[in-house]
Amino acid sequence: MSEDKYTAVVAKDLEDLIPGFFKNRHKELEALRAALATGDWEQMRHLGHRMKGVGTSYGFEPISAIGKTIEDGAKQQDATAMDGQLAEYADYLEKVKVVYE
Repeated sequence: MSEDKYTAVVAKDLEDLIPGFFKNRHKELEALRAALATGDWEQMRHLGHRMKGVGTSYGFEPISAIGKTIEDGAKQQDATAMDGQLAEYADYLEKVKVVYE
């Protein structure tokens, strides 16, 4: 991911919601890791689908893109690819900078 993908421009009126949003994303990441560990591909597909919808709604397009890849990849049941996507998601959550406008 390039550096600009680590900057999210979020509407100022959503500022109060962002801490909860990120708390939920971290829980989601843990749920994805647990699903991968147990081979629960349906749960991974479901979580990826939810990520795909919620990311862009809040101004975090990379979350939606990663979610789509997870949703599609879960259908292929490729644990190696999914592990890479979860690493990318964790990296994004750690590095993203939020700019309110």
